[in-house]
Order: sequence, then structure tokens, then C-alpha cells
Amino acid sequence: MQSESARMTTAEEARYRIDYPNSKPRATKVIALDAPSEAVVKRLAQGQWQQASFFTSLDFDGAPRSGENWSMKAWLSDLAGRTKDLIDEVASADLVVMVASAGTRPKAAGVIAEACGVRKVMTTALIIGSEEHTDEELSRTLAALRPYAGMLVIASNDDYIEEMLVALRA
Repeated sequence: MQSESARMTTAEEARYRIDYPNSKPRATKVIALDAPSEAVVKRLAQGQWQQASFFTSLDFDGAPRSGENWSMKAWLSDLAGRTKDLIDEVASADLVVMVASAGTRPKAAGVIAEACGVRKVMTTALIIGSEEHTDEELSRTLAALRPYAGMLVIASNDDYIEEMLVALRA
């Protein structure tokens, strides 16, 4: 009688094998939401990534009054300083990762989340610099990002963000 391993290598069993990887890289957009996170995003962009695009800022036409939606035109800036339409970038994404520094109130998170919601694109928010700020400042940033991210992570250091992007198949 053949062992289970030997039986699995037979031609008969080979027809059940899947001949392609079980996961593929995601088209990931990484967006810095504030000035301190820009340096981290620029450093990350120097790495070897499969399908990740990096952006350093977001500009939008006017902020809504309290209780209003964020329906507006918004633009990203890539690392070369070229202007990109947020909607176009989200349309080509599987995942959007927003990077913010602790102690800030990233207003752009709402408009990014709205664009992602329309296209059903997953969102993740990573908070950096938590060790340099008080718990109150960190809580303020968490509260600002929580409604807009499917996953919210406080990064222990900048290297953690790189590890997280690798884990997310960026």
C-alpha cells in the first residue's frame, strides 16, 4: 500500500492540483495623511513592492460643514509631484492604506474613505509616532480615523508599517 505522500504525487492525483499561486499581490495605494507621515511614506516607497503606489498628500475642494457628506473632487500627489485624481487611483486599487501620525486630526481620511466606499475598496489606517505623544493625543487621532478604516493599527515603529504592507501583499 502506498503512503499518502506517494499517492498524492501520482498522475491521477495531479489533476486536482492548482497550478497557480493561491494569492496574488494587491494593487495597494499608500497615502500619507499629514506632514510627519510623508517622510515615512517616502522612505517606504524606496523599497521593492509588487503593486504598491505611494502618495504624499491630498488636496480637496473645501471641507464640508458638520453632518454633511464629503462628496467633492480630490487629488493626490505622487512622489514625483504629479497630481492624480483620487477617484481614478481608488478605482484601480484593491486596498488603500492611510498613514497618519499620532496627535493629528487627518481631515482627508473622510474623503478617502468615501471614495473607497463607493468602489468597495478595503481601507486600513496605520498610526505612527505613538510613543512620542500622550495617550490623549493618540486617542484623538484614533477617534478621527476609526470611522474611516476597516482595520486600524497603531504601529510600534516605522519598520512595523513595512512589515504590515508585506503581510498585506502590497
